[in-house]
Amino acid sequence: MIHIIGAGLAGSEAAWQLASRGHEVRISEMRPTWTTPAHTTARAAEMVCSNSFKSDDPDSATGILKAEMRRMDSLILRCAEAARVPAGNSLAVDRDAFSEAVTSTLKGHPRIHWDVTRIESPEPGIPTILATGPLTAEPLAEWLADITGSDRLHFYDAIAPIVERDSVDMDIAWMAARYDKGGADFINCPMDQPQYERFLDALLTAERVPLHEVDTPYFEACLPIEVMADRGRETLRHGPMKPMGLDNPRTGRWAHAVVQLRQDTLAGDLFNLVGFQTRLKWGAQKEVFRLIPGLEKAEFARLGSIHRNTYIQAPKVLDATLAVKSVPGLWIAGQLSGVEGYLESAAGGLAAGFAVDRAMRSLAPLPFPADTVLGSLLHYLAHAASADFGPTNAMLGLLPPLPEGLLDLRGLKRAGGTRAVKSAKGRAHRERALQSLEEHLRLAGDLP
Repeated sequence: MIHIIGAGLAGSEAAWQLASRGHEVRISEMRPTWTTPAHTTARAAEMVCSNSFKSDDPDSATGILKAEMRRMDSLILRCAEAARVPAGNSLAVDRDAFSEAVTSTLKGHPRIHWDVTRIESPEPGIPTILATGPLTAEPLAEWLADITGSDRLHFYDAIAPIVERDSVDMDIAWMAARYDKGGADFINCPMDQPQYERFLDALLTAERVPLHEVDTPYFEACLPIEVMADRGRETLRHGPMKPMGLDNPRTGRWAHAVVQLRQDTLAGDLFNLVGFQTRLKWGAQKEVFRLIPGLEKAEFARLGSIHRNTYIQAPKVLDATLAVKSVPGLWIAGQLSGVEGYLESAAGGLAAGFAVDRAMRSLAPLPFPADTVLGSLLHYLAHAASADFGPTNAMLGLLPPLPEGLLDLRGLKRAGGTRAVKSAKGRAHRERALQSLEEHLRLAGDLP
């Protein structure tokens, strides 16, 4: 029996991968008897911060990672496609439908056994995947810090508000995707310069939830909206509120700034404010966000919040298969390992399942190739400089450089500019990654 602690995205994916390969799996999940500051259900793979699995652009890092995961029969992506909601060029889901699909699949599998309990330390001698995520309960987190000989690191993560679709004033807002990519999937709320300045003044002076540990950093890829605004009055206009590529049909021009809302449910009744994760107090959120044109009478189905996330010093603790170097039979997957993002967490669970399957069959560890996106993430976790280590998303920059001379970069730039060069590089990375993955699976004897 293989023990998986935590039924988040990583734990769910790992359980599926192992059960599909014929192993008996026990999942221990503490919810609903014990909960966390962010979760609200007892279901597997609950998405709390966002409903997005990021870009579907086939030549982006996340697009390539999805292709790799689909090749290995990812349960998370299968359920995500079934619960998909319109989101332009991204894969976003109805959170409830998605987590219900994952939960029913796992609980319905004859080789997966589910129990509700809070584990304070793994059972010695039992192959275990620790996938408790960034909100790992304190007793288990303390045990992990003790056995790895490494202080835990923390960062603050925030959640964006969700509004009821019927409360948005569509006489002001309109439906569109940036540069018309993927369909008219987002609600867009435009601001002229005076409206933007008024909103910014209110945002910067609004009351914030105090942080318990002032030295704990934010994760740069998920900064609270007010923290971004602290960095300069133009920061939001070049970040989550950038107006580029969004023609206002009432003016025919780009607005000074735009707030986008992304569909959060299959029914289309709830939308979340894209990039508006926040640590403002709840009363302040209502006052400030109702200054956004079109949201003056917004009804909030959920307000934003902030919580502390935990991750380990992976380069000191893990090898490139997610195995804990100092503890035989223990693997760590998901955000606890130092990846950031729902897609990356699920990918880590897939990799852990692959590694544990090999261990159970007494086969040598076989890390994924570093020229795959999955392999590049795991290579980063194992080999990054400890002094500079921090949670990472999937990025093409983690991949080894393409062979020199493979692309005619000068010709591409003359023909199509920087965008043509970027697209060509992405396609080349994709082709190399998928070919390398096939060779890896063939070598592993793991061709589904």
